[in-house]
Amino acid sequence: MVVEGKARSSSAAGGGGGGAEGKVQGRAVRREVPCQGYFTAGLAALFLCLTALLVFLPLVLPPLPPPPPVLLVVVPVGLVAVLVALALLPADGRSSSRGVLSSCL
Repeated sequence: MVVEGKARSSSAAGGGGGGAEGKVQGRAVRREVPCQGYFTAGLAALFLCLTALLVFLPLVLPPLPPPPPVLLVVVPVGLVAVLVALALLPADGRSSSRGVLSSCL
C-alpha cells in the first residue's frame, strides 16, 4: 500500500533503527496523564457541608420579619425597568448619539 511505503521511507530516511523506533523519534512522545474526575473528594466534601448548612440553618435560626410592602412592589418593577432599558439601548456606547429606537428597527 501507499501508506506503508511512506511510513517505511520516512523511517529509513530518519537514520532508522527499526520501524517502531523511527516513528517515535520523528514525533514528540506524549505522556498520558491519568484522567482526573471533574469532582474531587475535597469538592464533594465542600458540597456536602454546604448542603448540611442549607438544611440545618433554617431550622436553627429565628424566622425573619416580613419585608415592607413597598419593597415587594419596587424591586420587581425596578428589575423589569432595567431589563427593558438594556434591551432597547444600543450595544456599543459610540452609537448612542443616534436615537434609541434606531437600534430596534
